[in-house]
Amino acid sequence: MIEVTLSCSPAAREVFEQVLRLAPETTLSDAVLASNLPQRFPDLDWRHAMTPGIWGRAVEWDQALKDGDRIELCRPLKVDPKVARRERFQRQGARGTGLFANRRKGGKAGY
Repeated sequence: MIEVTLSCSPAAREVFEQVLRLAPETTLSDAVLASNLPQRFPDLDWRHAMTPGIWGRAVEWDQALKDGDRIELCRPLKVDPKVARRERFQRQGARGTGLFANRRKGGKAGY
């Protein structure tokens, strides 16, 4: 028997994590089916809506699992992180951001 951890976030601010004991050479998709994920979130199309990974590296659904693997199912990003950072910066303005944004009263710039 091997022990793997299945971790995913099916929706915003919602986390699902489960430790599974499986037979050796079980595939990633078999592990998801053996978990409580399909029963707990029946309307979630996990096979098409999520990208599978093991320890942060993208893998295929037919990947064989090893003892101690951490399966991660990732949702696609809704916004490009670079675009989100740019928009945040524009809202805050140049003076409210950066390393020295919270200066002491009377302090020199850059200290």
